[in-house]
Amino acid sequence: MQIESVGILINMYPFSERDMIAHIFTKDAGVLVGMLRGGVVAKKNKPLIGQYGAVSWNARLDSQLGVFHWEAEKNMSAPLMLNNDLLKLMNAAFALIDTLIPERESYENLYTNTIRLLKDLAISLLPYDDYLEWEISLLGELGYALDLSKCSGCQTSDDLCYLSPKTGRAVCANCGEPYKDRLYKLPVSLGVTERFINGICVAMGVDMPTARKIL
Repeated sequence: MQIESVGILINMYPFSERDMIAHIFTKDAGVLVGMLRGGVVAKKNKPLIGQYGAVSWNARLDSQLGVFHWEAEKNMSAPLMLNNDLLKLMNAAFALIDTLIPERESYENLYTNTIRLLKDLAISLLPYDDYLEWEISLLGELGYALDLSKCSGCQTSDDLCYLSPKTGRAVCANCGEPYKDRLYKLPVSLGVTERFINGICVAMGVDMPTARKIL
């Protein structure tokens, strides 16, 4: 079995004295996990988190751990290296993808948004806002799309003050008054999206990634 695409190297860790296990988020096949031969000892073209490039994944059987051929074209993390806050945002995004996105399932919109996030972080004056927009898109891909256009109770688009933790839909001040202690407050913040993500993690039986907790 062979898969060819382009992608971003989002995680890797040693497998042996020479080889590494890599997680690459691809445009066409979602997250691929495989071995990078010689990744530990490579001096030229060393694989690095945040690299973008062409990837080929090969395995004899669909159930086997595949082997990567990785051709890095650009290190998209390089412009972020001197800013710890920007690195934290990149690492949080990569950790959430790695934790919540199932292997070998295409998430092309999320992939496009992730590429955009990395480009925006390098030049943005409001990086946390850019990251928040990306995290909202992640929720949508996972089936928790937020609807902030009108009140879920009376359909008005005025005086929207709350967000339902169950439906992800906005609630106006009047409709939300009896339940305000159980609703999230608008505008949407990283604290609000973290609560949704934590609920997803609990439902999946996984821990919230540390890289996201520290934001």
